[in-house]
Amino acid sequence: MLYRKLDAQGDYSFGRGKQDFWIDQPEAVAQSVQTRLGLWQGEWFLDQTEGMTWKTEVLGVRTANTRDPAIRRRVLGTTGVKAITSYSSNLNRDNRAFSVDTLTLDTIYGAATVRGVNF
Repeated sequence: MLYRKLDAQGDYSFGRGKQDFWIDQPEAVAQSVQTRLGLWQGEWFLDQTEGMTWKTEVLGVRTANTRDPAIRRRVLGTTGVKAITSYSSNLNRDNRAFSVDTLTLDTIYGAATVRGVNF
């Protein structure tokens, strides 16, 4: 798997040749998961059905039974993910925030951790 790295601002890295890519590493799969979770359904103009169902299954009222299964389904549908080894999420009703606190994966290249999934 060849996957272009993201910089600290979330933009593609350029100008350093092969150093700008994850090549057959667990970090490639983790970044792919993070990118897939960050794409909201309907956001990509080429395929309005692609993306995470944040508005219908995760955020809002009456989503307690659908939010975690929807996220797990999206993660498990990512190329290179074999299994989710650890997962926990947090809904803070006071400030209306949702976060995935722990997301550890077993990938085809080894263990990986996904960080920074907050909405």
